[in-house]
Amino acid sequence: MFVDQADIQAFGGDGGRGCVSFRKEKYIPQGGPDGGDGGDGGDVYIQATPGVDTLLDMVGRHHWRAKPGEPGLGKKKAGADGTDITIRVPPGTILYDATSGLLIADLKEPGTKVCVAKGGRGGKGNINFVNSVRQVPEFAEPGQKGQIRNLHMELRLIADVGVVGLPNAGKSTLLSRLSHARPKIADYPFTTLVPQLGVVAEGPLSEPFVIADLPGLIAGAAQGAGLGIQFLRHVERCRVLLHLVDLSSFEGSAAEDLRIVEQELTAFNAELMERPRLIVGSKLDAAIPERQEELRRAAKERGVPYREISSATHDGISGLIADLSKRL
Repeated sequence: MFVDQADIQAFGGDGGRGCVSFRKEKYIPQGGPDGGDGGDGGDVYIQATPGVDTLLDMVGRHHWRAKPGEPGLGKKKAGADGTDITIRVPPGTILYDATSGLLIADLKEPGTKVCVAKGGRGGKGNINFVNSVRQVPEFAEPGQKGQIRNLHMELRLIADVGVVGLPNAGKSTLLSRLSHARPKIADYPFTTLVPQLGVVAEGPLSEPFVIADLPGLIAGAAQGAGLGIQFLRHVERCRVLLHLVDLSSFEGSAAEDLRIVEQELTAFNAELMERPRLIVGSKLDAAIPERQEELRRAAKERGVPYREISSATHDGISGLIADLSKRL
């Protein structure tokens, strides 16, 4: 199950209390104080971990608590520190303070680790409060409370190329031809319900890159129509956008299909339209000549490079991979 948003509560461990203790030794009738310090509470960390692909673990566990520190002991023995806990999330996860809405960290790089809830400091034992006036302190410090933080997480997939287009434009089929990914493919809209990733590695001389198939966009996606708003955030990580348009459809026009997706990308984040982009006419084996000409003209008007492919016959696939590699 793909989960790309989650809300959790992180609890730093409480510090252990300091100890009130006095020496009781044979032949030493008036032993002095010897209470040790309490241990520090554990911290809560979040780490971007390769191999973790979803925030599913956060859904089943809302509260994450680090261990508290142990109380101090007599004979000047300090209590043990509480154990830290590390929450592992996919690279590309963004952390927000849910209370203030402020950005805490953007965990783009694998291995990046950030402390989100500090543990409390352990209290001082009574041995720390001896002075020339107060020889026998009968008190110690309580441990400090650990930090409590409400967190909101958003996963934004890290891919080199993002494939966008209307439902049934052929995005999933293209992904299956470019990589070893096996997304669901069918002749009805919204077969892709969650983003799919694949690695493109064509020959020993080309550098592998990651491509993402994103659920189809429809008019109004940026305002929540269809599945668009749920997954549009994943486009923001992509370095190059591959805009797929169906050349075989009898409905509407190719230029209108192109415009609808462009409009939704702009409404979500206008900066996306400034990314390197490639317009690709798909299903070349069943293309309608009028749509081909219309799409070529629309791409030329925009000054965006244009290609035509057929995932069924593999026409144009090698050239598309070479073009994407060059742009990356």
